[in-house]
Amino acid sequence: MIAYRAMLDVSRELVCHVSRLLAAERRARGTRRGARALTPFRQAMFVLAWFRKREDLEVLGAGFGISRATAYRYHGEAIDVLAAQAPDLHEVLHHAHEQGMTHLNLDGKLFRSDRCGEQTLSVKGESIDAWYSGKAHAPGANLQALTAPDGFPLWISDAEPGSTHDITAARTHVLGALCWAAAHLDLPTLADAGYDGAGIGVHTPVKQPSDGRDLDIDTRTRNALLRGLRCLAERGFALLTGRWRALHHFTTSPEKIGDIVKAALVLTHFEHGRHQ
Repeated sequence: MIAYRAMLDVSRELVCHVSRLLAAERRARGTRRGARALTPFRQAMFVLAWFRKREDLEVLGAGFGISRATAYRYHGEAIDVLAAQAPDLHEVLHHAHEQGMTHLNLDGKLFRSDRCGEQTLSVKGESIDAWYSGKAHAPGANLQALTAPDGFPLWISDAEPGSTHDITAARTHVLGALCWAAAHLDLPTLADAGYDGAGIGVHTPVKQPSDGRDLDIDTRTRNALLRGLRCLAERGFALLTGRWRALHHFTTSPEKIGDIVKAALVLTHFEHGRHQ
């Protein structure tokens, strides 16, 4: 195995921020100074290199002089520390209200992973792969996100199996809070037609009637305006996956995907100066 020099295109401020979080975790665990193979700063560089380059952890660890087992342990520890910093849903809603945001956007995405053999029952009572999405024709985890009016990602849900529909995942993690925000904070949410029936405060386009009739001009205008505002929601996931290559495909347990994407959200917030 041959080592080589490489550049990591993240700011020193971000590395220092992550290293401070890791150092605090070590103090909380009572880890003795000098007892680890990597300092908090080097561990921060290690995990940020993985996020940016999506290298094999064993190979990346060898470049930092640590074993395969240590690389996986340090990686998992850093993910847990960063994910714990992810903003709470109600904090996000209150902060959006205080910032005077006119609305939020709700969107879902399948983060692809290796196939997982876990089974579940479909609505028809048939046994199916829990983590396989029939819509995307790929295995992965369904994550829901709230974005600001300009599309910047604000909040990420826990992972649901890929076979879960967006509306079902949203009901599990976010819809109750969104209805509360619409009623008490006057903060509505825009979503696509897949969230039809989400409830009060979540506005979706009116679907084309099944009998072939055309929608009236007022409804078509409303749909066009709503889609024009909501389309920026696509920017949220694009910002995360465009910056952090580790989110393109996962080989870890799909149940961990939510924590990894939350960790990427924390890094993105810091880079854009929007950490709370």
